[in-house]
Amino acid sequence: MRHLMVIIVVAIGFQTASAQLFSKEKIKNLENFDQKTMSWGYYLGFNSYDYKFDYNEITEDIITESSAGFNVGLIGDLRLNDYFNLRLEPGIVFATRNLTFPDPSLTTVAQMEREVTSTYIHVPLLVKFSTKRSNNWKPFIVAGASWSNNLSSNQDNPDDNSTGQFRQTSSVFNYELGIGIDLYLFYFKFSPSIRGVFAMGDELVRDIDSSSPWTGNITSMQSRGLFINFTFQ
Repeated sequence: MRHLMVIIVVAIGFQTASAQLFSKEKIKNLENFDQKTMSWGYYLGFNSYDYKFDYNEITEDIITESSAGFNVGLIGDLRLNDYFNLRLEPGIVFATRNLTFPDPSLTTVAQMEREVTSTYIHVPLLVKFSTKRSNNWKPFIVAGASWSNNLSSNQDNPDDNSTGQFRQTSSVFNYELGIGIDLYLFYFKFSPSIRGVFAMGDELVRDIDSSSPWTGNITSMQSRGLFINFTFQ
């Protein structure tokens, strides 16, 4: 009986959500929401970061193992017209990557592996292009640029990988591309989205030794991130 009640409740909830969002004949929620010149909100989400490496000489790749991270931030949205919005989304991003270096001169785990924990102040400026609203949902794409300040970069640390310190630049510029959907609920607009974030410059701070087994063969190192965000406005 308990399982039957759960199934009934889930079925009723799904039917209600479908009626709110996707049915052909319905009352629009928040009908005038998109007519505001300015709107505000916040987002929560998850990320997965890795690195793209380029090398001076062909070699075995450095292995990057990603871990799930967390994003949180605010949204300021400026309506340009019925289809375009300009968005500023300052936030904080927590990310962790584990690197394994393949150089044969590195013989212990402590030498081969580095855990790179990053805390970014992340400030994207994006253009949002939306389709025409259909009932209580509207797909969109976003594109733009962002600046990230890595508070955990170790850029000014005089120690390098020879003493276990992996270093990267603190300031990073990125470009971003993503897709999502606006869902108009009774009291607020909920927008799940997925976005790629790609660094545009070399982030590696090289070791003092130019022939370092950790950084000597690296031409460039650039972050790549996948964000899944849930926005509330």
